[in-house]
Amino acid sequence: MNLQVHILGPRKLQNSLIARYLEQNSGFSCFWFAGPEEIPAASGNPSRPEACILWDCRDQDLSQCLPELEAANSRLFQSFYTLLFNLRPGSALQEPALKLGIRGFLYAEDAIELFPRAIEAVCNGELWVSREVLTQSFLRGSNDGHRAPPLMKTNILTPRETEILVLVSAGSKNEQIAEELHISPNTVKTHIYNIFKKVGVPNRLQAALWAVKNL
Repeated sequence: MNLQVHILGPRKLQNSLIARYLEQNSGFSCFWFAGPEEIPAASGNPSRPEACILWDCRDQDLSQCLPELEAANSRLFQSFYTLLFNLRPGSALQEPALKLGIRGFLYAEDAIELFPRAIEAVCNGELWVSREVLTQSFLRGSNDGHRAPPLMKTNILTPRETEILVLVSAGSKNEQIAEELHISPNTVKTHIYNIFKKVGVPNRLQAALWAVKNL
């Protein structure tokens, strides 16, 4: 895959080594930046980002990292695919980062060999996020004061459509949803078609991103 990877973080030695590994083992063109303000503006088609950002969040907690992500949201996350790496498992940063547009997470104990797979996944329109993180995000959504008010949500999707969208966003296939909800795969397919039409998205990934921000 001919892709630029911008590695973002203050650890020049570590991140330069990651860049070298990616260039040698994946063919990506890699660049290191100490801060988000150094990353040049994207050019080309904004709906098809030309580069991926690997953002180093090591040793940063929610209060430190989230303001940086929020400040970068309007420029970076709409122009580049973005993955956070060096996260601690169970980090409270994951759910608010998803709402901002982050596409995936790599953890401090993850092997370097996993990085190219994660980059390729998000650049192919996928989320690199565990089902557990997505599910917990939806389950806590009703208590999140930053989400859309309940009346708005109920006016958009029926309870059954909402249930199916949560399962879709957690990575379940149509057959798995049908089995879990005791309905036919054709019925699931019809519900998903209606969901896409109502929320104005073309595919499962965009539906999942819509759900993270609105359910």
